Amino acid sequence: MKKKILAVTACPTGVAHTYMAAESLAKAAKEKDIPIKVETRGAVGVENEFTEQEIAEAHAIIVAADTDVLESRFAGKPVVKVPVAQAIKNPAGLLEEALSKEAASAGDYLKQVEQSKAQRSASRSGAYKHLMTGVSNMLPLVVAGGLLIALSFIFGIEAFKEKGTFAAALMDIGGGAAFALMVPILAGFIAFSIAEKPGLAPGLVGGMLASQIGAGFLGGIIAGFLAGYVAKLLKDYIKMPKNFEGLKPILIIPLLATGITGLLMIYVIGEPVKAIMDGLTVWLKSLGSTNAVLLGILLGAMMAFDMGGPVNKAAYTFAVGLLASDVYGPMAAVMAAGMTPPLGLWLATLLSPKKFTKEERDAGKAASVLGISFITEGAIPFAAGDPFRVIPSIMAGSALTGALSMLFGATLRAPHGGIFVLPIPNAVGQLALYALAIVAGTVVTAIMLNILKKPVGN
Repeated sequence: MKKKILAVTACPTGVAHTYMAAESLAKAAKEKDIPIKVETRGAVGVENEFTEQEIAEAHAIIVAADTDVLESRFAGKPVVKVPVAQAIKNPAGLLEEALSKEAASAGDYLKQVEQSKAQRSASRSGAYKHLMTGVSNMLPLVVAGGLLIALSFIFGIEAFKEKGTFAAALMDIGGGAAFALMVPILAGFIAFSIAEKPGLAPGLVGGMLASQIGAGFLGGIIAGFLAGYVAKLLKDYIKMPKNFEGLKPILIIPLLATGITGLLMIYVIGEPVKAIMDGLTVWLKSLGSTNAVLLGILLGAMMAFDMGGPVNKAAYTFAVGLLASDVYGPMAAVMAAGMTPPLGLWLATLLSPKKFTKEERDAGKAASVLGISFITEGAIPFAAGDPFRVIPSIMAGSALTGALSMLFGATLRAPHGGIFVLPIPNAVGQLALYALAIVAGTVVTAIMLNILKKPVGN
């Protein structure tokens, strides 16, 4: 009987990496005639979710994820755990590694459970994973809120100030509700990633306090980590009689963790972080052209460097967080620079088709669609095949796009959507120049790559 493999894929935004990794694993498994089922945890929710019976019958599980995927389900099973990008780059190797794992026998099941718990505990100590779990759960609110705010501007940039109007209703939904929940959700799910369910309540409350105090997204991040580790500490070290153990998750931990987190946010952390956020906001709003260009270069290069990886997400998180402080320039630079890599690669395949294989030319067509949709991961197939030529080229193009976007004073009120948000009136400031910045970076990427690349076969 053939060994069956299960795999779960998830990336922070739940868009490109999640499904590209699933497709790569499924394709490699089909080529090797390996039975596989892939669960995706993307922006639309959980698809192909495993049943308990499927988990029990699986030989091993591949976890290709940068966010929480409820790994506690796999206790006692051999697990191969990697970042989601690894499943795109080396699916065959992951399948071989999973097949080589020894299945847990009945005799050593308890030992496997303990090892699995230790591995999960170690994985949860990663700050990047906790932060990205918060960001991925916050992102739908930011996208929905930003687009609703942008739609309210169709009726005039200040039409929402007139109470009772449709524009005012859109602003109340987008800004008053969705954006108000942004920081609490960020903090709540950072804490959830660290301490699981006991961390959620103190994280949400800490995030709400950060928002009320004016500590912004930076205060929300601090509140999330604080609440998560306080809740985890209480969960691990508070011991109660067996009959009262059920009170811990519903009374003791929420009460103590929420109280401790809230008091620290009010009396110790909140005001200093507010001062930092106020200073950052003032600095960003008063940037001269030289400093704005330098910031644009940095953000642009970060967006292209790992195409949806940790560096890319750091730049994106920074820009998204500033939306709540009414700073819209970095968001424009980040989205434009994230669109440029796949668009530039598509243009390169058109300008010099002899320097690309048929598969790469076909990938270029798909990259064009991903590029206009602000899915930077469309550049990954090219970068994986020729990193030393592709990555410098896309970084150069994105750095130029980011610099021009900041220089032109472009602004963006919607944190996602690519070209599809550009027609919304007032969603983008300096629209024509913003489009020019994207075109310029696309052209530079294509020209640089075609200079560096040699014709296929050489």
